[in-house]
Amino acid sequence: MKKSKIGTTLPMAGLPQGSETLGNIGPAPSGLNLANHFLIAMPSMEDPIFGGAVVYVCEHNEKGVLGVVINKPTDMTMEVLFDRIDLKVAEGLRAHVVDEPIMFGGPVQDDRGFVLHSPSGRYSSSLNVTEEVAFTTSIDVLEAVASGAGPARMLVSIGYAGWSPGQLEEELSRNGWLTVGADAHVLFDLPIEERYTAAIKLLGIDPMMLATEAGHA
Repeated sequence: MKKSKIGTTLPMAGLPQGSETLGNIGPAPSGLNLANHFLIAMPSMEDPIFGGAVVYVCEHNEKGVLGVVINKPTDMTMEVLFDRIDLKVAEGLRAHVVDEPIMFGGPVQDDRGFVLHSPSGRYSSSLNVTEEVAFTTSIDVLEAVASGAGPARMLVSIGYAGWSPGQLEEELSRNGWLTVGADAHVLFDLPIEERYTAAIKLLGIDPMMLATEAGHA
């Protein structure tokens, strides 16, 4: 899909510069808008990238879909990221912040970083998806985190998941994904290994039953 174009980017992260901004693009032709939803890969999905994935959808419009995988950690931590972009970490910054793993957000721009976080402060390239979730690509959010003044809740990814116009709708019609309204608690607070099951439970479905049905499909 054509990528959203927003202002100053993170040194190893963000989207290209340009005139378009996040949130200023028209609706998808299908009329479907899955922003602030989880896409949950069906147990039968064997795709090496998206199998077992939960994707948080940030944008769904006429240009396509932009989302972030929230349950596939890389071997990079926040501490390593701060070091790579030359950000000095404040003394006493909580250990769980610097030790937090960076997610594999998806295969698009997988050398760049993207930040989902609770809305707080003003960042130069940011979109408030909801009152609980913002999406930022500018380095100022990480500068705030390193200084100890960043968002209370945060998920940083390398890369994102993108679909061209109509592509996700086609995958949905082939039962590749389940969709459900997102829950910020699942996104930010739960251990990574619990997010897939928790997302399925938001549908009122027993994950074990779903796996059994998929196995007999």
